Amino acid sequence: MEPITHLLTGACLGRAGLNRKTALATATLTLAAEAPDIDIVAQVRGPVFGFAHHRGFTHSFLGVPLVAALVIAVIYAIWRLRGRPIKVPGRLPRWGLLFLYACLAGWSHILLDFTNNYGVRPFWPFSERWYSWDIVFIVEPLLLALLIGGLILPSLFALINDEIGVRARGPKGRVGATVALIGMVLTWAVRDFEHRRAVAALEARSYQGANPIRASAYPYWWNPFQSSGVVETKNFFAIVLVDSLTPEVDPDSRMTLIYKPEETSITLAAKRSYLGRVYLDWAKYPITETEQLPAERPIYLVKFRDLRYEYPGLKRRPLTAAVVLNENLQVISEIFGARSQKAIEEAERRPGAE
Repeated sequence: MEPITHLLTGACLGRAGLNRKTALATATLTLAAEAPDIDIVAQVRGPVFGFAHHRGFTHSFLGVPLVAALVIAVIYAIWRLRGRPIKVPGRLPRWGLLFLYACLAGWSHILLDFTNNYGVRPFWPFSERWYSWDIVFIVEPLLLALLIGGLILPSLFALINDEIGVRARGPKGRVGATVALIGMVLTWAVRDFEHRRAVAALEARSYQGANPIRASAYPYWWNPFQSSGVVETKNFFAIVLVDSLTPEVDPDSRMTLIYKPEETSITLAAKRSYLGRVYLDWAKYPITETEQLPAERPIYLVKFRDLRYEYPGLKRRPLTAAVVLNENLQVISEIFGARSQKAIEEAERRPGAE
């Protein structure tokens, strides 16, 4: 999920009652809930290296305690630098308990990332396998509304109570945060039910006379009941819209068919590259396109994309990649990231490559 949802989830975990056990609980949970994304520092070695290590060790069950220890060290340093002030007299931080809270928040990060279609590798380094639930978009407005409401509304009611002279005992916002977290779980339950209906609808029909080998559904952020369906058959992939309320798959006339490309020595060389191995390990429905660039000697551009992100109606194709090979099928360059499409277009326009 995007960072805001992680931070809000940590804050709600604290407000739901954990902050009644020790000082600094909410701050620790909020920071620890986003801390696994510290693996973004791998980007300093380039986008390909960053992609290979994103959602790796820091997003694993084994890595969470180490990240939690780092969070506790940061919280402790801030606490000491500020002169160890505590809002509630007599309440001191319980560092062992705070470490357990930080682990809990880190594991909540893994769970949230598991719910979208990018996936996580929770058993790294023992297993590189990716797992994804595919029930929510990476930005889920309903979850954001629940979490923000669970944190803000109790504060508003507290202000009203202060005005009329009613004083609440203990930390405020317990009920609102608890309701928000329960709402999150219920949202997942509904999304899971709709997701199963969508996948069942995709698997229940044939596509241009071909039966599906496997099928997946990926929801849109603005309409949880509409999904992008990806179906693999023997010779091609089909991209279709599926309505989980009906459930109904759009007729053949609105399908996008993508035929499986022929495997060549060029594509095999690209797949053996560092980027190719990393991309194919992560991608669920990978597809390649090969193009020979204009040059004195043959230069080949092999583009990778994952059909999970081929949402009908959306032009943007995130997480695309490309490998440029020379005439001897040696890697010249590897392209990945938010600017990959622009880099690919520039490579295609160049008269030659170094």
